[in-house]
Amino acid sequence: MILTCNSCGKKFVVPDSAITASGRMVQCGSCGNKWKQFPLGEVEKTQSIARPKKMVSRSQQGQQKIQKTKKVKKTTPKKTREISLYSPEYLAKKHGIKIGDTKPEKISNQNKKDKVSFGFYNTLILFIFLIISISRILYFAQDFIVTIFPISEFYLNYFFESIRNIFEIWKNLISY
Repeated sequence: MILTCNSCGKKFVVPDSAITASGRMVQCGSCGNKWKQFPLGEVEKTQSIARPKKMVSRSQQGQQKIQKTKKVKKTTPKKTREISLYSPEYLAKKHGIKIGDTKPEKISNQNKKDKVSFGFYNTLILFIFLIISISRILYFAQDFIVTIFPISEFYLNYFFESIRNIFEIWKNLISY
């Protein structure tokens, strides 16, 4: 079923089962006008707008009659806001922004509570720095570690060979 707003003329598609024989209150999503809608087969007994409307009807073969209304400009006075959009109360309530009430001691307390984050790139640089530092420490302490744990010689040699291979791959990628 296609509903047409009496006020602005906007059309809406509604399932046929949504409008019962006793009618249903509907509201235009565009202008906010409310009216009681009856099924297309029944005549509307009440209308929300008492102004006369110019109706044009045309029929096509095998289809229902479609009625078009002339657009009537609805003039309603605009409501004044009770609270300003930029008032400190509104900003604190709606957006959590506090203006004007903050004192220097409150600001310093807020900064202490905030979490400090390095960010992605700083964390990545720190991670690379730690990997390089650990590998250098292993390289210089290799002889000492092998004397204490003789079985670790194979693993340390394999680790440093892998690192050398990675550096060779990067050199070849950069040179070409």
